[in-house]
Amino acid sequence: MASQPQAAGKRPGVSAAVADPSRAATGNRVVVRTSAGRVAGERAGRVAVFRGVPYAAPPVGALRFASPRPPAPWSGVREAVRFTDVSFQSVIPNRPVPPSSEDSLYANVWTPDPGGSRPVLVYVHGGGWQAGAGSLPAYDGARLAHRGDLVVVTFNYRLGALGFGLHEDLADPETGHFANWGLQDQEALLRWVRANVAAFGGDPGNITVCGTSAGGATAWQLALLPALRGLIRRIVSISPSHVTPPATSLTPQDSRTAYEAVARRLGTTVAGLRAVPAAALAGAWEEIFAPRPEDRIVGSGRWYRGPVVDGRTMPTYDHRLPTPDVPVLSVHTSTEGSFYTGPSSPQPAPAPRDDAELVRVVREVLDLGRPGAGDDLADACATAYRAAARDAGLPADPLSLWTEVLGDAFFRHQVVRFAERHARLGATPLYAMEFAHPALPPHFGTPHEATSPFLFGTHRLPQFAPVFGDGPVERLLSDIFVDAVAAFARTSAPHTPNTADWPPFTPGAPSTLVLGGPGIAEVARTPKLAQLGFWDTVGWEPRL
Repeated sequence: MASQPQAAGKRPGVSAAVADPSRAATGNRVVVRTSAGRVAGERAGRVAVFRGVPYAAPPVGALRFASPRPPAPWSGVREAVRFTDVSFQSVIPNRPVPPSSEDSLYANVWTPDPGGSRPVLVYVHGGGWQAGAGSLPAYDGARLAHRGDLVVVTFNYRLGALGFGLHEDLADPETGHFANWGLQDQEALLRWVRANVAAFGGDPGNITVCGTSAGGATAWQLALLPALRGLIRRIVSISPSHVTPPATSLTPQDSRTAYEAVARRLGTTVAGLRAVPAAALAGAWEEIFAPRPEDRIVGSGRWYRGPVVDGRTMPTYDHRLPTPDVPVLSVHTSTEGSFYTGPSSPQPAPAPRDDAELVRVVREVLDLGRPGAGDDLADACATAYRAAARDAGLPADPLSLWTEVLGDAFFRHQVVRFAERHARLGATPLYAMEFAHPALPPHFGTPHEATSPFLFGTHRLPQFAPVFGDGPVERLLSDIFVDAVAAFARTSAPHTPNTADWPPFTPGAPSTLVLGGPGIAEVARTPKLAQLGFWDTVGWEPRL
């Protein structure tokens, strides 16, 4: 996988400081004061937007692998009308990446009115802990802020080898932290929001953390941190893949091994990795993980490499901790796996054409979470899914079964089981939603990440409308989704005229809102429960 060249600094004109405060009252310019200085956004339609507001100092030079520091104060008024570069990342197939840089710790804020005191929705982007940005078009917060009457915050955090890993030789001399710099950035962002969001018209005592995919897992993880108790009022966790080795996290020892191998390849020490070019570091890291999982020097991090257990930013895995003590809105899509088996997969692979090829691709899925899974287990999995599809009247062709297996293995099984555990043991309500609006051909099903364009109302953009549609039904679904999330951010219950009969989740009872099915928005029993039983019988991680 090729790497993006590192940008030495911000592009000219991006978030530059100006010294003429008299411009504050001209045109569409909107000026607010943050803890580091004044910033000037702009009125855009029915909201004011501030792009590229620093929430931490650039983590460059000696601050690479350091805990985030507060941004340096400035005088005058800092322009905040352009997005900054995204966090340094490598190219992923089918995912164009704008210019990236290590100088990327900036937030973007949409607000209906800086003079109000509205609920705050902080959105954590996904991307497998190695890609993405808060400034991507899918996450434009204008419609969500206006229709939901919310202050919406998106942001960047460190990614890949610069953001998620662990090694004691990278310990910060001030904080002692030596792991999960991206998680540390997310914590810093939340503290910045609490300290500054009132200036943008938000209520610092009413912060909801929302995220999708890696961001959905982040929302859950952050809610479990004692240091953030009281800061996060509630969470919206969308399609999370909760990290656990060997599939979606490195073990601490494997992380040490990986950084040491990268240092050897680059002719330096682990501590010396602070000084090597980012592109070289990322390239060496990717070389470690380029071979097939069974041929690598480490056994974990076989699919994605998210946060590593360090006892501090991540005390242990989510399934070994109590369920969050805040209200939860838990969302998944009906066919999470079609994101990976469809035509725009970030990890393209030929679709199986017969039962023999189905067993092969199912074995590859199982190998990610259970190294050495053989044909017998893969055949048992395919057989169980084929039977469940037949009983439910669902498609049982090889592509459909592969899609269901992959999506359930790493998303839907754990989302549903975490919801069931919360219903049994939690002290707060959890509301469950299945988003079921189908994508347009040649895409199929309701893929992982199909939720974001509807939550933000960006499904209507030219790059998304051919996949998700932009007709009356799609606009209605987006409005229902926005209204439900906004109501949840206000009251801890996602009740609107279209969702008034949606109860807290109760296992075994009709309590999942299916949004986008034949009934548009109707409460039902959680669909396709039978096929999830396979993962319980084989002790699939995470075990709850």
